Parts: sequence; C-alpha cells; structure tokens
Amino acid sequence: MNKNNNRLWLAAAILLALGAGFGLARLLGTPATETTDQHAQADDHDDEGDGHAEGKPEAEGEEGLIALTPDQIKASGIDVVAVSRGGGHETRLSGRVEPAVGARASIAAAIGGRVERVLVAPGSQIQAGEPLVVVVSGEAATLRASADAASAEAEAARLVLQRDQSLVDQGVVARQELEASRARSLAADATARAARAQVAAAGSPDAQGRTTIASPVTGVVGAVQATPGGFVNAGDIVANVSDPTQTELVFTAPPALVTQVSPGMRIEVTGPSGNFEATIIGAAADVREQSGVAIIRARAEAADLPPAGSPVAGVVVAADKTDVLTVPADAVQAIEGRSVVFVAGTDGFRAVPVLAGRRAGGHVEILNGLSGDERIASSNAFLLKAELAKGEAEHGH
Repeated sequence: MNKNNNRLWLAAAILLALGAGFGLARLLGTPATETTDQHAQADDHDDEGDGHAEGKPEAEGEEGLIALTPDQIKASGIDVVAVSRGGGHETRLSGRVEPAVGARASIAAAIGGRVERVLVAPGSQIQAGEPLVVVVSGEAATLRASADAASAEAEAARLVLQRDQSLVDQGVVARQELEASRARSLAADATARAARAQVAAAGSPDAQGRTTIASPVTGVVGAVQATPGGFVNAGDIVANVSDPTQTELVFTAPPALVTQVSPGMRIEVTGPSGNFEATIIGAAADVREQSGVAIIRARAEAADLPPAGSPVAGVVVAADKTDVLTVPADAVQAIEGRSVVFVAGTDGFRAVPVLAGRRAGGHVEILNGLSGDERIASSNAFLLKAELAKGEAEHGH
C-alpha cells in the first residue's frame, strides 16, 4: 500500500515539474521542485535497497548556469563588458550638413576698384592660391607708388649712414653727425616697411594698381558675386569657396543642453542615406539667434555624409544621473516575461533576473538585481538564452 502511494505521489510531482513553475524556476536560478530524474533515482534506490544508499548520485549542473570555457565564449562571439554607472535622457535634435570650419571661405576684396576679370564660375574646382578675380584700383596704384618711394628713401638713408661711418673713422665728421644719420636711416627703413605692409594688405598690386584676389582654400566655388566691369568696395565678398570633402553636422538644441554635453560624446544621426554615429566636437550658445538656441557641432566617424545643406536628425543622450546602473540594450534578454542578464563567472554564465528601467542611447537602466561590480554578456547574449532554453528542453525529456 505504501509503495502504491509513493508511485501516485511521484506521478503528481512529474506533472508539476513539467508545468510553468519548473521552467521559470530553473531559468531564473530560483529553487525548483525535484526533477523527474531525481524522483526516478530515489524510487530506484528504494527498490534496489540500501546497497546503493551510501552511493554518491551523479552531480547535476547548477540552476540557471551555462557552463562555457573561455575558448567557447570567444568562438561564440559573446562580448563580456562591465556594468556601467550613470543614466541619461534622450534629446532629439534637427540639423543639417555644413562645410567644416576651416574648409570654407568667403573671399573679399582687400581694396576697392573695378573688376577687370572674373576667372571662375560657380562649381569650379580650384586649388588654394588659385586666382578668382582681377581688380584694378587707383588707390592700389597709389599705395604701390608710395611703397616704392619709401623703399628708395630708405636705401638712400642707408647709403648716407655708410658714408658718415667711413668719415667718422677717418676723423673728418663728428660722431654726432653719424648718430643723426643712423636715426634718419632707421626712420626711413620703418616707413618703407609700413608702406610695403599696406601694399601686401591691398593684395600686392603691380605698378598699374592691378591686384589678383586668390582663394585661401582648396575646394569648389560657390556663389560668385563679382561681375566684369563692376565695382567692388574693400570688404565686399567676391566669391565663396568650400571643400565638399570636409563637412560636419550642425544641430540646433535647447540652451540647457550645452551644459550637459561635451566633446567626445556620441550622437545617433539619421540622414537621407541611413543611420550612422557621430562624435560631438563642440557646443555653444548661438549668439546670432535671439530665441536662445544652442549649436551642437559633430563629426561623422565612418560614414559618407550627404552633400552640404542636407537635413539630418540626431539623438543625443545627456547624463542626468550618476548612481544608476546601465547595461547595453542587447545584454537584457526576456525569459518567460522577465528581464534577465547573464553574469559572467569562472565557470560560465549565470542567468540573473533584473528590474529594467529607461532605455536611452543603446543602454538600459538596471534598477534592481545587480550590484554594479558584475561583468555581463553583451553582444550575442541571445545565444546564451537559446542555450539555456535548449538545456531546459533536454532536461524536460
């Protein structure tokens, strides 16, 4: 009679183990009821007698543990990373592609005059130093003549100084006369240098006042604002040049975001050609705008940017918590309706249930379940989930 009762009890335990309680308990590493094999072994031991009572049963793997060697982990492509600290919030931004700072130039006339020739057209490819416009200026001719005269006077003063030095050595001229000659020579030389500097600032015109305006950068000519026969004033823009191979991303942002981002932070960008990552290189308030917006500049890392002027959208994660644990989003796996991460140990990985919070920038906040000192599976963590499910299926049979 007792033996029949034992068999009925065993059948009920098997049905219970095959139910939902057994699977969840093993997956999440919580204590489970005895397995079918354990009951079978116990029943066999009862039937066989006490001869095997002292024998040691075969060891069974720890609940929720996936035993893997370092070589197996490497072969599976499973990345093991440390748990991070610091949460954040996402801010969505709108922006555009613009020529990078230093890769664009608005070239202006250094001196007023008549436009004699325009040597480029919009879309022209040019090199740094290549001429854009030729301007003839009466003012420039006057500056060049003054510089030539000042140079001649400086040379004459230098020759007088040399003569007086020789006469002083012969005792013919007093030393005071020599000192006066030296002062006149220094003054004339200074005047000549100033005149040459004015000529250089005016574009180094020739004796007829003809000066060539050149591009300081290599690139493509944009708008050309000078026309042959027209007149330009000093400071008027004659052409724009930019290098299309050097571009950056410019986003408008709320002013408060400037204090929450810093160079080196990542920003997720969506453009006409798809999604890519960029690195923030600068953020500051835009003094040109009265509405109080800020400008965030970023540079794409490994993507061909669309042409300058193309619209883009970005998502930046700004830190606002330093005591929150975060893990990569692909490290969190769903098992039977619960969030689980796989914590690395010396013998493999252990499934640990966690309470997940906000998701931002490819990371998930962990509100409970981890201490922060763990190392967890990140990329390809889903393989561990599949292996755990496979082990459960085999154990169920």
